[in-house]
Amino acid sequence: MIRIPQVRVVDEEGAQLGVMPTPEALEMAQERGLDLVEVAPMAAPPVVKFLDFGQYKYDLTKREKEAKRKQRSVTFKEIRLSPKIGVGDFDTKVHRAIEFLEDGDRIKVTVRFRGRELTHPELGRNMIARFVDRVKDHGVPERTPLLEGKSMHITMASIHKPKTHEGPAPRGASATDSASAAEIPAAAIDAAPAPAVAAAEPAAPEPVVAEEPAAPEPNIAKEAPAPAKPAPAKPTAAKPA
Repeated sequence: MIRIPQVRVVDEEGAQLGVMPTPEALEMAQERGLDLVEVAPMAAPPVVKFLDFGQYKYDLTKREKEAKRKQRSVTFKEIRLSPKIGVGDFDTKVHRAIEFLEDGDRIKVTVRFRGRELTHPELGRNMIARFVDRVKDHGVPERTPLLEGKSMHITMASIHKPKTHEGPAPRGASATDSASAAEIPAAAIDAAPAPAVAAAEPAAPEPVVAEEPAAPEPNIAKEAPAPAKPAPAKPTAAKPA
């Protein structure tokens, strides 16, 4: 809640509305469906603005995340040497340091002394000077060699810009294809005929299946009827003479 009696008001479009009592500014913001947000509390009088506070917080958080994403933390890589390192190992360390510097990293070159080697610190200085000379095209010393305990070290900063790692190109696409596509004017794209659509093939006629004639019903022989028996003769009555 804004407790200052008077504020300088800026509307949602950025226009200056001048100094007015805080309750009046709050009423104007509510009429527009917005919030009254204090954006410069240290000013005299404080500056307020008509805003959608939820959207304002979202945009603020988004900008902070974007700023953090763009910040690149510089990695510190250490290269360890010894006063009596072999030529092959020394060259390997040099190549590795160059790779780190080309990636934009800082390096720390450390020479470790063992036993009585510590009584000859000039061996460490000479080794560091030799190493710095080999990588001078990729990095610069940040200070002179420093002897701490049983080791001497120096830090170097890269003179290269940090590499940006881009995502892999989609399969089947090449840089040449992308460049060629970029060179095609929009008018040519608009004028290009639409790709022809192949006519659909006519559907194959369904095969006509010949119906098998129905098998005739088998004729079953019927038993011949038995001959009719003759009717018995009726007896005739004898007539009297």
